[in-house]
Amino acid sequence: MNAMVASSEEKLVVVEPTPTALAERVADRFLTRVKARTKNGRIAHISLTGGSMGSAVLRAVREHPKVNKIDWSLVHFWWSDERFVAKADADRNAVQSREALLDHISVPAENVHEVAASDGEFTLDQAAESYAAELAKFGSDDHPWPSFAVCFLGVGPDGHIASLFPDRSEVTETDAVALPVRDSPKPPPERVTLTRPVINGSKRVWLVLTGADKASALGLALAGASYTNVPAAGAKGRKRTIFFVDQAAASEVSEDLIDPSY
Repeated sequence: MNAMVASSEEKLVVVEPTPTALAERVADRFLTRVKARTKNGRIAHISLTGGSMGSAVLRAVREHPKVNKIDWSLVHFWWSDERFVAKADADRNAVQSREALLDHISVPAENVHEVAASDGEFTLDQAAESYAAELAKFGSDDHPWPSFAVCFLGVGPDGHIASLFPDRSEVTETDAVALPVRDSPKPPPERVTLTRPVINGSKRVWLVLTGADKASALGLALAGASYTNVPAAGAKGRKRTIFFVDQAAASEVSEDLIDPSY
């Protein structure tokens, strides 16, 4: 496989030449990880993300030959953030994820944990509270949320992850599990997001980003920028943190960090 790897402190950067190759690489690694996690009947909690690459990865999972070798009844799906729009709105991450993968695998309905929609019974604040309560059902003595086996994150050109945007109060919040977001700098304006402690409680955080417009954010995240200014810099899994990127996004990764023999 034509891939390259770079390491920066405890962060790993995997580079593929194109978005398609990248999606296939992430899909293969994801299915391998889920298979290993569930082989002895253990539950795997997965946090998904939206956006074009989030959907591309899930479509690649759907088309992968390993997809039917997973016991999906042992897998629970969540989202790191959600747009507070109508339930059937194409902007919803859950709608995109269902179309790409979830509606095509034998995952029980009760294993798919969506954030409440704007045309339901909840206000934005209640949607965040309800999501936190759902997460708490699968928490532990240490924290009121499940530890995700894999937490997928997209990264915006401004370095945002989930709906944690630069220089906003949500990115520094540590006492909540899920937060309402108003006046988001990226539409739609109302959202629900997980907080950094929940994201960073994941065993593995996988950030997937493509395109030259993400190169600066990637460079800053690897250089150790402040997470308040570049939220992606503050994303860290307990076991592993990987940036999966295409060649265009890797343009500002230092050559001496890349191992072409990988």
